[in-house]
Amino acid sequence: MTSPLAHAPSPSPHAVTNQAPPLAPYDASDDAALLEGLRREGAGWAEPDVRRLGALAGGEQAQEWAEQANRYEPELRTHDRYGNRIDEVDFHPAWHHLMRTAVAEGLAGAPWADDRPGAHVARTAGGLVWGHTDAGHGCPTSMTYAAVPALRAQPELAAVYEPLLTSRVYEPGLRVPAGKQGLLAGMGMTEKQGGSDVRTNTTTATPTAEPGVHTLHGHKWFTSAPMCDVFLVLAQAPGGLSCFLVPRVLPDGSRNTFRIQRLKDKLGNRSNASSEPEFDNTVAWLVGPEGQGVRTIIEMVNCTRLDCVMMSAALMRKTLVEAGHHVRHRAAFGAPLIDQPLMRNVLADLALESEAATTLTLRLAGAADRAVRADGERGNEAAFRRIATAVGKFWVTKRGPAFTAEALECLGGNGYVEESGMPRHYREAPLLSIWEGSGNVNALDVLRALGREPGTAEALFAELALARGADVRLDAAVTRLKAGLGEASPVGARRLVELMALTLQASLLVRYAPPAVADAFCATRLGGDWGHSFGTLPAGADLDAILERSLPG
Repeated sequence: MTSPLAHAPSPSPHAVTNQAPPLAPYDASDDAALLEGLRREGAGWAEPDVRRLGALAGGEQAQEWAEQANRYEPELRTHDRYGNRIDEVDFHPAWHHLMRTAVAEGLAGAPWADDRPGAHVARTAGGLVWGHTDAGHGCPTSMTYAAVPALRAQPELAAVYEPLLTSRVYEPGLRVPAGKQGLLAGMGMTEKQGGSDVRTNTTTATPTAEPGVHTLHGHKWFTSAPMCDVFLVLAQAPGGLSCFLVPRVLPDGSRNTFRIQRLKDKLGNRSNASSEPEFDNTVAWLVGPEGQGVRTIIEMVNCTRLDCVMMSAALMRKTLVEAGHHVRHRAAFGAPLIDQPLMRNVLADLALESEAATTLTLRLAGAADRAVRADGERGNEAAFRRIATAVGKFWVTKRGPAFTAEALECLGGNGYVEESGMPRHYREAPLLSIWEGSGNVNALDVLRALGREPGTAEALFAELALARGADVRLDAAVTRLKAGLGEASPVGARRLVELMALTLQASLLVRYAPPAVADAFCATRLGGDWGHSFGTLPAGADLDAILERSLPG
């Protein structure tokens, strides 16, 4: 007799099994390290808003906006249908949805108009969760944030523009700045012959009969984002390299000369337009003293470097969450991936890196908040901010690409497919190490700070001393660091700054993270009990405790 099973239908070849469901909706703020740091650095009052924004960031709509903004890239229109030069950039509606939300949530210039202690920390925490969407639109919001303190070097200009740069209203389109409800700021610093060596700039600024007003002639090599309302630009005035404010539209309603030669065809950051503008009799207003352009933009550099660290930490967290979600729902070799010992080691190692990056980011934000308020509660926060931001910019942004690649690999071939979103994050990661000074520039800047500003070393070691005696490996690393300062040289700058970053991250984790996290970090990053890739934590590491803390429920 024939068994009934012989006639049972075969499984459909189109049935989908053993695939992870969509991650969205999820809560991007479901991160213990982030929420603890938010409270610790003086912005606990912002937690309800950060949690609300985190739920929005992980929602299906916001995730779709991010995908669309990168799929439908900005397009340059140099002329209108009649042949008039207009130099405008068109964006997909998804870009505008992302921008409108970011500005409304205070991720642009709003903290400068907020008197509450911790306002800059709240913005950074908001960026850490909203960064789970699209990184590209973080460029104009970051530059707008950074432009405010630089513009304050010229009080009469700040009086006009600061209320609009700190607005929570997003109003796209080129119109007279003073007639808009909110403005965005861009920057034009680098040129093709010099890049980060801005003192070699050849763009000239010629004084006019009107005090403070100049006309610019030259070509910028990498200017983001050309649809902004105003730009801070470096140019050579008679008195030397100076900073200028360049509006796209002049007070009389006419277009300022801002000829966009082309948009950059970039590795990542595709949603954001980066351009090469040409200045030809372009009207500009002097910001700060003539010949002091670099000094004028220093505060701006501190702000944008912090945002590079923040965005790298956000990318780490986003890709860790994606990897954790995948391995929970994917089985291989007879068990869910999340239960495979080696996969747990990889995820736990990534979790340590992510928590260290997030914790350092929020500590830097706290230092920035207290420094701009001249708050002495935490000692010399300005000096600490000066050196620690450069250290964090060097290290956290450099860890981003390797981290993102490992997180992508957790998804296997699924992660290599564009639809997963992981390739977009992977392409984005290297930018944060390049923007606002590459690794070498930041490492050498740390040496410059140590040599010219002795208080920076004192501030760093005062911070490290707060964890003295808590971990022998950390104490030994601090001793090595002190010895290394006496032998600091350009050729060894990266090695020295790397040790600074690791001791600083370890000191924060020893003070604030659970013992399992702090112990594993010190054992591996400082104690040498580690391999050369992620997933090489020692046998004694408490993987369960690390993963229980780091992966969303």
